[in-house]
Amino acid sequence: MAILSQRLYRGEYGAWGRWLAMLLVVAVMSVLLAGCSSHRRSVRFPRPAQGGEPVNVEFAHLSSARQRLISEAQEWVGTPYAYARCDKGRGSDCSGMVLQVYLDALGIKLPRNSAEQAAFCTPISLRKVLPGDLVFFATGKDAARISHVGIMLDYENFIHVSTSKGAVISKITTPYYVRTFMGFGRVPTL
Repeated sequence: MAILSQRLYRGEYGAWGRWLAMLLVVAVMSVLLAGCSSHRRSVRFPRPAQGGEPVNVEFAHLSSARQRLISEAQEWVGTPYAYARCDKGRGSDCSGMVLQVYLDALGIKLPRNSAEQAAFCTPISLRKVLPGDLVFFATGKDAARISHVGIMLDYENFIHVSTSKGAVISKITTPYYVRTFMGFGRVPTL
């Protein structure tokens, strides 16, 4: 099983194989985390996830900084898209929302655009992703250039600002995001 997942992730079976590898990792993590259901305090997002059920973020094992990040991020759901703005409820682009969430929740000033935010972060693997970490994509014409950013809510869901839908919650396992995925990043000092 491990050899198959490594071959899938390395791309020996093409883009479809990488998508299957990501789905396999998410499925395994879901099974492992399902056994940890004790009395945990959680937050329910005010709107359904894009194409699915509302997302619960378990706070029991999160630092207070990560709890503040997730609480602040959930308040952005429904904010319309507006290029080069970062006003909660009024309009924002993806990097503007991320910048403002970190500033309001933790007082951390991030760079303004998604590529600079990626360079600012420490790269991390899926195994180390925690709620509040950033996820980066190449959604523009240049498939090698980071052009989109979101904030991870758990191992599958992230909040971001879509040009067509505004601030929404999406699944990283969606084929579009698997295809455009560039990596995860952790903001220093978090």
